[in-house]
Amino acid sequence: MNEQLHTRATGPLIAIGGAEDKTSGAVILNRVVSKAPSKRKSVGVITTASSIPDEVFDGYRTIFERLGATVIHDIRIRERAEADDPENVRRIEDCDVIFLSGGDQMRLTNILGASDALDAIRRRHREGAVLAGTSAGAACMSSTMVYGGPADDALRKGAVKMSAGLGFADGVIIDTHFLERGRFSRLMEVGATNPEHLGIGLGEDAAVEFLDDDTIEVFGPGHVVIVDSSGITRSNVFELYDGEAVTVHNVVMHALIDGYGFRISMRRVLSPGELKSSNPERDIAYT
Repeated sequence: MNEQLHTRATGPLIAIGGAEDKTSGAVILNRVVSKAPSKRKSVGVITTASSIPDEVFDGYRTIFERLGATVIHDIRIRERAEADDPENVRRIEDCDVIFLSGGDQMRLTNILGASDALDAIRRRHREGAVLAGTSAGAACMSSTMVYGGPADDALRKGAVKMSAGLGFADGVIIDTHFLERGRFSRLMEVGATNPEHLGIGLGEDAAVEFLDDDTIEVFGPGHVVIVDSSGITRSNVFELYDGEAVTVHNVVMHALIDGYGFRISMRRVLSPGELKSSNPERDIAYT
C-alpha cells in the first residue's frame, strides 16, 4: 500500500462543487459518465464521507442508471479495515468511473489514507478511469485541503483549518459550496498563508475538469471562482496571534462559467475559443 502520491494520472479528474443536478439534464454527471474509457461504463460510488450512505447511494444509482451506466458498485467503506478488504479493492478495480460522494472530507482522508482501496483508486486513475468527486469528495482531491472554518469570519489567523488531502491535484486548494455558503474569506485567508496555491471555489452545480497538470476547464450551470493570491503585495498574517484579523492586499478573483478555462502556471483566464484551440482533441459537445 501507500503508493507514490504524485505519479501522473492519465484518467479524467473532475471536481464538483456539490448539489449537482440529478434530474432533468444532469449536465455535470452526464459529462462524468461520458468520459468513461469503455462502453461498459462501470461506475463505483464511494460514500465514505457521508453519514447517510444508503440514501446517497440510492440517489446516485438512479441517475447513473439513467445516464447509461451498465454496472453500479456500492463501494461501502465505513471503517479503515474495510478500506483494505479485497472485495472492495476488486470493485474499485472493476470501475471505469470512481465517484466520491459528499459529506466530511476528514472521514475520507482518515479512512482511505494509506489503504489498499486508495492505492486501487490511484492505480485505476492512472490506467484511464475517471475520478470524480462532489463537495467533500472534491475538496479532498488537492494535496492540501480545507476541512473547516467559518464562512462569515474566516479572515483571522488560523480560522481556516487545513490538512493533507489525497494528492490528485497539486498547486491548488479546492473549496466547495463556495458562493452559496459565502466562503470567499476562507480562500483569501488560505491565500494569505499559501500565496503559491491557486484557490478554486466551486459553486453548487458547477465543476472543473483538470485537462492536464496546468489547465482546468469550467463546466456546468453554476459559477467557479478563482482566487489568485500569487501577486499579493502585503499581508500581516505572519505578525499575528491566532484569532487576530488578517489584512491581505491585491488578491485577484475571477468568476468563470461554463466553457471558460484557466492556465495555472500563467495565472490566466482562457476564453472558450482559447481553451478549444489549446486542446483541439478534446470533446466539448456535452448534452
